[in-house]
Amino acid sequence: MRYATTPRRWRSGTEPATARSALRLRFLLSVIFIPVFALMTAAFAVVAAMAKPTGVPSRGALTGFAVVCFVLTVVAVVDLYVVIKRRRVEL
Repeated sequence: MRYATTPRRWRSGTEPATARSALRLRFLLSVIFIPVFALMTAAFAVVAAMAKPTGVPSRGALTGFAVVCFVLTVVAVVDLYVVIKRRRVEL
């Protein structure tokens, strides 16, 4: 655990000095949304591959949605890793 380098009297804001994130909630949200975002990534990629060049929505838009869903999947996986690592240290 890393300690703050500034004295407590320099703190600003109203958060408690021992504020902690809700690890159980973050764990639950990551477990739920990793498969959701992964399935959405696959669905958008398949639809983009089957889309006609002049169709609406365009291939580029569908590919963009697939990329955004992939990035969200990666963010959820990294958050799950961080939560698991922090739960092992704190519990």
